[in-house]
This record gives sequence, structure tokens and C-alpha cells, in this order.
Amino acid sequence: MPHDQRRRPALPSTIHRRHVLALFAAAGASPWAAAADARALRLIVPFPPGGSSDILARTVAPGLGAAIGQAVVVENHAGAGGSIGCAEAAKAEPDGNTILMGHLGTLAVNPWVYPRLAYDPLKSFAAIGGVARVPNVLVVNANAPFRTLKDLVDFAHRNPGKLTYSSGGNGSAAHIAMEALKLQAKMSLVHIPYRGTSPSITDLMAGNVDATFTGVTVVGPHVRGGRLRALAVSGPQRIPSLPEVPTVAESGYPGFEADQWYGLVAPAATPAARVQQLNAALNGVLTQPVIAKQLANEGALPLVTSPQAFRALIEKELPRWGAVVKAANVTAG
Repeated sequence: MPHDQRRRPALPSTIHRRHVLALFAAAGASPWAAAADARALRLIVPFPPGGSSDILARTVAPGLGAAIGQAVVVENHAGAGGSIGCAEAAKAEPDGNTILMGHLGTLAVNPWVYPRLAYDPLKSFAAIGGVARVPNVLVVNANAPFRTLKDLVDFAHRNPGKLTYSSGGNGSAAHIAMEALKLQAKMSLVHIPYRGTSPSITDLMAGNVDATFTGVTVVGPHVRGGRLRALAVSGPQRIPSLPEVPTVAESGYPGFEADQWYGLVAPAATPAARVQQLNAALNGVLTQPVIAKQLANEGALPLVTSPQAFRALIEKELPRWGAVVKAANVTAG
């Protein structure tokens, strides 16, 4: 029989599903565990494979699946600075079987960069909980003449517009972090956007661009392997995986902080009981010593929160990064 003529089994109606879930709840059982064999949990990553979002999703997915008794399938839906994958998650049925790896860029920057965004970071999603904080690392090619952030800034001051920097796309975390640094250091570099973090790093290592300022989970291995040189990290303190690298603040720019953060969200109408179950499972995974060590090896710090605290973080970061976008005149084009 041709593929398009095959009959798929009919899914139960929303009313029927709710009735079944109510029966399980009345019996004191977990409807989600009972349905575990029926459907996998989709974990949408709105970026290509190989970036920080993808690495973190694949780090927590096995433990999350084990905790809820349900397979977790990571799906990459890249494009438009993560907006395509976020829109896909926002319009998914809120039955508790689709979640999104949210990120500073998609939840706090994109609303200011894309004027016709197909989702709202607060109205379209129910916050589940944080996953990790990931410091950005300012890196250059290993053969570049710059040994410190001061070297880079001094050269940029003497040669405005000559240096280039890469990012995973317009409005990406790497783009915004560098724009924030440019504003504070009053320097001029030309932005070269790529379709994802991995190709932006590949071209930096090839010497086709001069710098990038992105997550340590991606660039850390290349720094330790001698292919890139780290000049500064974005957080308030040095990171254990690169202890010799000073912070931007230490390098002459007090108060600078531009770490990335990541967390899980679900479609807005996802039942509160499912959100709480996923939060408890996620926090259990993040506090496992083996996962904490794995994240530390990647340069990431576990971000254990309640759903309410993660939503509050999004609310706080939206106006902060909106101000940077406006000052730097960042657009999606």
C-alpha cells in the first residue's frame, strides 16, 4: 500500500484523554507513567546539533526519561535564531509530551530582534525549570596576535571596523554578548552571522574571522586542544574548566556579565501537575553527581530552580537584553 494511503491509528480526542487522566488521578496513580509506553516525550532543540543547547539537551535527556518512565527524543528544529523551533513547540498540543530547551537568546532576546515573532516567551510557554548557566568565552584563533582582551580592544580602537567576529546568527547569544562588550569597550568589530554555532567556530579555527564570544560548552574543548585562545570569560568569576582565563570584569570592564542560561519550557496550557512532575525529575537529574560533573567538564553550572523562579528569570532578562538590542541596533536582517 502506498505510504500516503496507510491508515494511522486514530488518536483519542482531547476530551477522552482528559477523562482518562482524571481517572488515573482519582486512583492516585501517575497518568504520565501509565502513558509512558504510548508516546515519547519530544525535547525540541531550536538550534542545529553541536551547539550548547543541543549538548545540554542530550546531557539531561536520558536521566529525565528514566525519572519519568518515558522515552525522551531530542529533535533539532533550527532556523531564524531559534525562532522556528520555539514556534513549533509553542503550537504543539499541550498534553505534556512536548517540551523545549529554552535559552537566553530565544526567550529574552528574540522578542526584541524579530518584529513578527510567532511566539511570546511568557504567554506561549509554561516554565518548567532551569538547566544550566553557561559562561561565554571570548576566543580568537590560536595564531592570532592577541593574548589578552586589552590587546584585542587596543587593536580595534586603532583599526575600527577591521576585525570581524562570528556568531550563530543575528540575535544569537554570541551576537548579543559581543555587542554588549562592544558597547562597554567602545570598540568596533564587524559581525559575521552563521547558521548555527558550530560553523561559526569552524570558520574561526580556519582563520576566516577574528573572534567569537560564545558558550564554553562549545569552545572549551578547542581552547584546551590548542586550536583557539581564550581571552576572557563573561561571568562574575572565573570558571573551573578554564581557571587561567580572567573575567571581562577583571580585564578592565567592571560589572560586565553576559552568561548564557538554559531551561525547559512547555506549551502554555500544559497541565500544572505535568509541569511539576517534569520540574522534580529535571532537578533530580541536575543534582546527580555524575551529571553535575559532566556539566562541570563542559564548563556549565547546574541551574536548579522551581518553575516560578525560572519564569522570574525570563521576566528579569527580557528588559535587560532589550536595552542592549536597542543600543546596538541589532536586527534580524
